[in-house]
Amino acid sequence: MARDGNSTGDRVRTSRRSFVKGLGAAGALLPALTASSRRTFAEDALAPYASAAIDWKQFAGQTITLAGAIHPWSNAIAPLLPDFTKLTGINVATDFQLETNYLGTIPIRLARGGSAPDVFMFATYGQGISGGWLEPLNAYFANKSLTDLDWYDESDLLRTALAFPLWSDGERYAFPITSEAMTLFFNKDALAAKNLTVPQTFDELFATAKAVKTDEMSGIAMRAQAGGNSTPPAMGFVFSYGGDMVKDHMAAFASPEAVAAVDMYGRLLSQAGPADVGSYEWYQVLDDFLQSRTAMAVDSSNFATDISNPAKSRVTEQAGFATFPHLPGRSPVPFMSHWQACINSKSQNKRAAFLFLLWATSKPTSLKTAAGGLATTRASAWSSEGFKKAFGAQAAEAALTNLQDADVDRAKAILFHPKSRTILDAFMIGVNEVISGEKPAKVVMTVAAEKANAAIRG
Repeated sequence: MARDGNSTGDRVRTSRRSFVKGLGAAGALLPALTASSRRTFAEDALAPYASAAIDWKQFAGQTITLAGAIHPWSNAIAPLLPDFTKLTGINVATDFQLETNYLGTIPIRLARGGSAPDVFMFATYGQGISGGWLEPLNAYFANKSLTDLDWYDESDLLRTALAFPLWSDGERYAFPITSEAMTLFFNKDALAAKNLTVPQTFDELFATAKAVKTDEMSGIAMRAQAGGNSTPPAMGFVFSYGGDMVKDHMAAFASPEAVAAVDMYGRLLSQAGPADVGSYEWYQVLDDFLQSRTAMAVDSSNFATDISNPAKSRVTEQAGFATFPHLPGRSPVPFMSHWQACINSKSQNKRAAFLFLLWATSKPTSLKTAAGGLATTRASAWSSEGFKKAFGAQAAEAALTNLQDADVDRAKAILFHPKSRTILDAFMIGVNEVISGEKPAKVVMTVAAEKANAAIRG
């Protein structure tokens, strides 16, 4: 929010001039006091790491490169990097790009076999493992000179975060760094105007979305663009209807359960969504909700920080957060995911890189990033007052419930598949066709699954 910087600044400058003048001969002590304060602050910041049975300085002098998307995690971790360097003596050079650019370039960089970046944010886990790009990490966790497991306390990790990095052979190739699950957002005023309660089932969601739709406000907004990036909300529908995206390594979204889910997704958006919803990605969904152009939305729980920020949102006071919808008699199964960070298998600084990831995902660092609203992977951070204040207590409760309801194995089956992008693209192209009303869901999803499976078989 904009502040009245002029009057405040004048008062501060006057106060400082008076203070320094009043010191007289003692003014020479001011720099020493300031330096002492800085040392005290630095020591306080590093104190939580002192109890770890780790020689934090063992790789002092090395420099690692951290690559990633411009993202809430990179925004949260970047201001803390000087603390990491102070603790370890390891310098961190950052290479952050816009998310779309980063996702397109990082596989190319890794496929070339270069030693940089040392550490990188990563999403296509199966592709990275099959390509040999990711360093296996189990041996590093077992190395007592690198890891103090009691201090790191993996029991504090969320259930999904603990299971997410495990490959089929039990090896780990990544550290989860954020947590998100598909969550229902609603405008309390829009529902109250029709005397409606928060929908819980898919049928209630459909009825509510149609009832609150007006010429100025859509009933619901969700991703619908014909591409793999738009799949997360629709995948939650498939899972909650009892379907799978991938089963026995093949595309499975032509099943009766998946077809019924896609049919509901299509009816919601074609009958109660924005006029141009077929072009919607996550940012259009978020913007519509922030600007009160939609009464409800289903998307990432991490939208909460923007929704609750009055500098960005017109609905800060009206916004509500709820669990993912479900079928009667069945539990919801929202899609969930964790951004992960990996070590380059060609890195020349692998142990320093591991120490960085251990620090970045530890309890004390997670508490700091959570205080800024980052949805970390640790239960202690989620329950902290700093996180609840920054993220919103109701939003945090809904997100955590949705994470607990999620099926990590079904999410991993698609996300870790070597052909995940091909499968996701085929699926969402089909969903887009259903929303546009071109063909029935059964016809469209049968063709989409056949295309995906042809690509899998090669």
